[in-house]
Amino acid sequence: MTVTPDPVTIDAPVAGRSLWQDAWLRLRRNRAAVASAIVLLVLAVIGVFGPMLYPHPHDRVYPQFVRVPAGLEAWPRADTVLPNFERELNRTRLAPATPPELDGGVVSVTLTADEPIDPRILRYFERSDLFFNPQLVLSEDGRSGTLSAQVQQLHFIFGTDALGRDLAARIMIGVRISLAIGLLASVMALVLGVAYGATAGYLGGRVDSLMMRVVDVLYSLPFIFFVILLVVFFGRNIFIIFIAIGATEWLDMARIVRGQTLSLKRQEFVQAAEALGATRRGILRRHIIPNTLGPVVVFVTLLVPKAILLESLLSFLGLGVQEPLTSLGLLISEGASNMRGASWLLIWPALTLTAILFALNFLGDGLRDSLDPKDR
Repeated sequence: MTVTPDPVTIDAPVAGRSLWQDAWLRLRRNRAAVASAIVLLVLAVIGVFGPMLYPHPHDRVYPQFVRVPAGLEAWPRADTVLPNFERELNRTRLAPATPPELDGGVVSVTLTADEPIDPRILRYFERSDLFFNPQLVLSEDGRSGTLSAQVQQLHFIFGTDALGRDLAARIMIGVRISLAIGLLASVMALVLGVAYGATAGYLGGRVDSLMMRVVDVLYSLPFIFFVILLVVFFGRNIFIIFIAIGATEWLDMARIVRGQTLSLKRQEFVQAAEALGATRRGILRRHIIPNTLGPVVVFVTLLVPKAILLESLLSFLGLGVQEPLTSLGLLISEGASNMRGASWLLIWPALTLTAILFALNFLGDGLRDSLDPKDR
């Protein structure tokens, strides 16, 4: 009797997850990090596209609306429209038959005169910053008529500054400049620091000692002194600030990457690559640098707020961006000088900068937790 064995069912192999896939899944479960990433994305979109869609340009000056407090009320207010209209009307030397009336953003008045009314009186209202599209409807004899003008009503959600510029539009530009400097300076520090630190750590010996002594010498240079030298030789502009921050912050990155490289180059997979005849450049590019990206990514998330704070410090000291551009640090500096009479000039830029820094720190904590192999 032949016994036929039961067929053995072989399960399909289970697909594994890489370190980056596992880190992404854990990062998605971190609500604070996800919320911070959304906040940063929203602020970045507002900073890039907000000034294009906002009705007030960031450099437009409204001399009649200086230090307007924050609010949703339309300016000019109703109690100031009629007195301004009467002041312009007095310049025409015509006596109104009835008091001016404001109805739905249009001011109108009935005029009478002993002689025909000159239509050129509309020039007084055309030159006004408050009224536009003035119209004069005269009777057949030209001695009476109706004068009307539309009121240019503006909304300043965050108020205006000491020159009459819309603060919300300037905060959008400030977010754009601050985030751009933070990201670009961090990318510059990332490229320089990773390449320099990985090379020094992998080569070791005298080359490592010489390269790190260069880093120690650069550490001894005061940051403010370095920035002042750049400003003296090249002038004040945004690119100098970007270069100054990126050229000094890569030193910390180089030390971190060097320490990671010293521990990685003794690992078995690196020794196996060397035994197979891989070149030093290939080992650095394919084995050393990819395995240092975990701590590097976390450090970059902490470097971006540091770069933003450094830019804010430089702008606060008057070494930052120039007008008509602005940054959050420059807005905070202007708000501090007007804090007693116009507190909103300090409150809104400070709240915006605080939101950016909190979001970056929460995102950095989330990346640190998700990329830590001990928490897998």
